[in-house]
Amino acid sequence: MKRAVHNRRAKIKAAACLAVLFVAGAWAVGEPDARVSSAAETTSVATGGFIRSQQRYSKFSHDVAAHKRLDCSKCHTFPTANWKQVRKGDDAFPDVTDYPKHASCISCHRQQFFRGTPPAICAICHTNPGPRNSARHPFPNPREVFDETPKGRTATSEFNINFPHDVHVAMMAGRQHSETGFIAAAWSAPRRQEESCAICHQTIDPQGDGDDEYFTKPPDDIGDAFWLKKGTFKSSPISHAACFTCHSQESGMEPGPTNCATCHKPKDKFEPDFDPALAARMGVRSRVMLDAWRTRASAGTFRHEFMSHAGMSCADCHNTSAMTNDFMTRKVAVAACSNCHITATADDGGVLNFEIEARRANSGFQCSKCHVTYGKREIPDSHLKAVAAMGN
Repeated sequence: MKRAVHNRRAKIKAAACLAVLFVAGAWAVGEPDARVSSAAETTSVATGGFIRSQQRYSKFSHDVAAHKRLDCSKCHTFPTANWKQVRKGDDAFPDVTDYPKHASCISCHRQQFFRGTPPAICAICHTNPGPRNSARHPFPNPREVFDETPKGRTATSEFNINFPHDVHVAMMAGRQHSETGFIAAAWSAPRRQEESCAICHQTIDPQGDGDDEYFTKPPDDIGDAFWLKKGTFKSSPISHAACFTCHSQESGMEPGPTNCATCHKPKDKFEPDFDPALAARMGVRSRVMLDAWRTRASAGTFRHEFMSHAGMSCADCHNTSAMTNDFMTRKVAVAACSNCHITATADDGGVLNFEIEARRANSGFQCSKCHVTYGKREIPDSHLKAVAAMGN
């Protein structure tokens, strides 16, 4: 009797193992390593041959091994059928403006497509999955449309745009002054460069001649704490329209509009000088503004519209050879602040000197003149060296 029970259990166990092996084999039919399609697989629980990880498939990530190995064209068709509908008339141009078709997913995710009521994977694209409702979330491109939707207002991209400033700054500056005609004889190269920068970067929500200095009214007990002022950030292009003007199929200029991975790169890992809870408290909802703040690799409180800052050239602070997906080239060196904010001693008025002395006197002091979150950290050697250099 005991042997019969033991044999029955052994058969059940063997059947379960075979089922698991069958599942693994089915995953292997797709692209290389398709069976390890997300972190969900590493935490799934095999019970009776069924893998319970469906809830993890309700969100899509490009940053998994199987997806990263795929060429973009494996899922994204250029152009999508709706490109003439999302942009109207003369504004329309061939582009990827819709989700991939089911066929691009089902070869690897057949199990997820037929498990659950409704299947969790459907929620990636569909708002309320069901046989009577085919409505989908808005596709993230065009950004100017997506950003105005409920999902777009809170979404964050998995990618940075790989953009070499040095090539474009020189090219755009040259184009601006290539027309035949009379021009002033005394204008400098930095000014041409400045004009080039302004083509893509404008001040977001400037104060101008208005009386309201702050983005929203600060609390009465703000003290020395930071509260966002108008004109703090600069915008960056968010639409393919800005790029496809030159990099189009007609021009043949590389990278072309089909070479997605040339520009769209996984985000580099760094912590910006940004506090999302504080931004929410201030009422910041603009995606363009939040994107600018989330990529601040230096002083999170720096205000571009401040009178002294506005009169400076961009190149006085910024590396004009910066790569947008490279943290170190985006970072503004503290030495750029030396002329105004760093002095030989605190008595000479340098705000950095004051903050350093305040931290030395009180380890709990938070540097808030320039920073939002970085001010809680240890004082970097670069700051100490900048002060020392002013005393030499």
